[in-house]
Amino acid sequence: MSFTRKTLLALAIAALVPFTALAARTDDLAAIKAAGALKIGTEGTYPPFTYHDAAGKLVGFDVEIGQEIAKRLGVKAEFLEGKWDGLIAGLDAGRYDAVINQVGITEARKAKYDFSQPYIASKAVLIVRDGNDAIKSFDDLKGKRAAQSLTSNFGKLAESHGASLVGTDGFDQSIQLVLNGRADATLNDSLSFLDFKKHKPDAPVKIVAEQKDADYSGVIVRKGNPELVAAINKALDAIKADGAYARISDTYFGADVSK
Repeated sequence: MSFTRKTLLALAIAALVPFTALAARTDDLAAIKAAGALKIGTEGTYPPFTYHDAAGKLVGFDVEIGQEIAKRLGVKAEFLEGKWDGLIAGLDAGRYDAVINQVGITEARKAKYDFSQPYIASKAVLIVRDGNDAIKSFDDLKGKRAAQSLTSNFGKLAESHGASLVGTDGFDQSIQLVLNGRADATLNDSLSFLDFKKHKPDAPVKIVAEQKDADYSGVIVRKGNPELVAAINKALDAIKADGAYARISDTYFGADVSK
């Protein structure tokens, strides 16, 4: 074979590589259907979204959403548990087809991965004890004590409105400090509050204000999967249309958490 022919052959093979890689990236849906399973990465330690019940069964809002998506793709849901720090990286390693674990849709993540349409929304809400009429808005936090995780975005938001922070380890402790009067309020996640009230409906705390803009989470998959994303979006639309979403949402939150 002459040098010219060898060179042309090498160039032709090299030119095919990007198209082969692209085909592999965009064929995840076909591979999932051929395997008969949607492999879903999730923590399993994050109630009420993904956790183990008293019998050890994996349950939760995200778990049921994943099961419903898989059913509508015509496959079974296969959950693979992992720690949050390495969960999304599991997509790159090919361990999962998707991650369903309250993954926030951000510009940084969208640059590297594909997302479904949002399937759940959360907002920062201002929580006070029943009977507290002095705090009705975020601006009323000025000069007040807010129970917050000191490095959290909620803590920074409370400080921006003039609150002094009382440090906590998380939502449960923040609520407890409000209940016992050691803090005047807490800024926290609306979904966490709904979960709390679902389990303790008589707890004397209330929401008096909420942030205008919501944060949205979606199903995250490898970049370059338009067919898979379209199929997941179609499944999510069906889940909402046929009442499955409302049933799951009510089970875990007692409210519609899609918006």
